[in-house]
Amino acid sequence: MRILISNDDGYFAPGLECLARTLATVADVVVVAPERDRSGASNSLTLDRPLKLRQAANGFYYVNGTPTDCVHLAVTGMLEYQPDIVVSGINAGANMGDDTIYSGTVAAATEGFLLGIPAIAVSLVSKEFRHYQTAADVTCDLVRRFAGQTHTKPWLLNVNVPDVPVDQLGGIEVTRLGKRHKAEPVIKASNPHGETVYWVGAAGKAQDAGEGTDFNALSQQRVSVTPLQIDLTQFGQLDAVKDWLK
Repeated sequence: MRILISNDDGYFAPGLECLARTLATVADVVVVAPERDRSGASNSLTLDRPLKLRQAANGFYYVNGTPTDCVHLAVTGMLEYQPDIVVSGINAGANMGDDTIYSGTVAAATEGFLLGIPAIAVSLVSKEFRHYQTAADVTCDLVRRFAGQTHTKPWLLNVNVPDVPVDQLGGIEVTRLGKRHKAEPVIKASNPHGETVYWVGAAGKAQDAGEGTDFNALSQQRVSVTPLQIDLTQFGQLDAVKDWLK
């Protein structure tokens, strides 16, 4: 099996190193990641300048672009083969509910999916990030399961892992996305030049966190696995919009 690994925290991130080292025990891996932290980059592509691909001393490749750039460049230009799977992570922090819209981690996996390749985005849910190995082991298990199945079409999985030792996990649950309250207000400050600047506020607290959601699974120390889709069509409003456009 051949795996393309990327992330949004940058090629130097400890979660990326842990993931690559662990997956290398079960597959051939290549890492193509951003040259710096691109958290929150979502699915953006760099179209206003050329991209540069370089290789670090540890063998990881890095790109002066977004997570989406990294996967797109690797699959459509760099690699001489199509990977069997794209894995993005391990992200330092949750990607649950509304987070998936903004997440560069999810975006890297999404790009693989859009290019016809099964993909997994994996995040470690914590503020301390003590147990990257737990998330890496979970991902390795999912990859093994993938290899043992016959798949008729690619899928896109969003995986969130509690930051606990692997023997303290409460199992794996297939979930739907929950929903957050709206984000906290921006934080107004002044820079050293006396100019007013604004920091984007923290993500909102969980609003829809009931049974079956990713938020609920994590509250029970279970791994959350959510299949995602890309079609944004609001089918329930098609007839209503047709009516007011008559």
